[in-house]
Amino acid sequence: MKRMKAVKAKVNRSKLYPVDEACKLVCETASTKFDETVDVAVNLGVDPKKADQNVRGSVSLPHGLGKTIRVAVFAKGAKAEEAKAAGADIVGADDLVASIQAGDLNFDSVVATPDMMAQVGKVGKLLGPRGLMPSPKVGTVTLEVGETVRSIKSGRAEFRVDKAGILHASVGKASFGGEKIKDNLMALFGAIQRAKPSTSKGVYIQKVSMSLTMGPGVPVEPAELRG
Repeated sequence: MKRMKAVKAKVNRSKLYPVDEACKLVCETASTKFDETVDVAVNLGVDPKKADQNVRGSVSLPHGLGKTIRVAVFAKGAKAEEAKAAGADIVGADDLVASIQAGDLNFDSVVATPDMMAQVGKVGKLLGPRGLMPSPKVGTVTLEVGETVRSIKSGRAEFRVDKAGILHASVGKASFGGEKIKDNLMALFGAIQRAKPSTSKGVYIQKVSMSLTMGPGVPVEPAELRG
């Protein structure tokens, strides 16, 4: 309790911090023995109930995510070999479906070739709620499996808006420090801006907050991120 009180005391919840200050401050709220992840929550001016306003995408971060990403790939033949050569952790087809149905979901991202989507659909109810369902919007349904696997492994952030209109993403680790977190944050918001639905009216990026895994939220001035 004392630890959390001391950490919370560092953050003025009624202040909107400039991006530079917010990125530095969020890293300073680290208080655990492990290297905490820096997460971002963004309130978007969209209606997720409308299919054309369901914001989703991905972006390669300049400094990566600071963690090992396990990638599963649905592919056969030459494309399966391409995925393995690129460093995919799990590659399969019907056997991968069976493995997932048995409860083995020991991966962070899923890639599939277009011809494998019928098999992927068999485990959609298991992958979907975990945000693991491959999607052309994110670039994870593709014939370029090797390139995609390498991109994800090097630190590609995926983002999607939830039912409440809030988008969640990670931008690195506390150990990165303020400057690297800012670089990653700006790359993320560039992608979020590019993903803005044409039907979204009014203010698109409304509220932004950053936090560590075990830390308090740091309110960020959204105006700097709307460019």
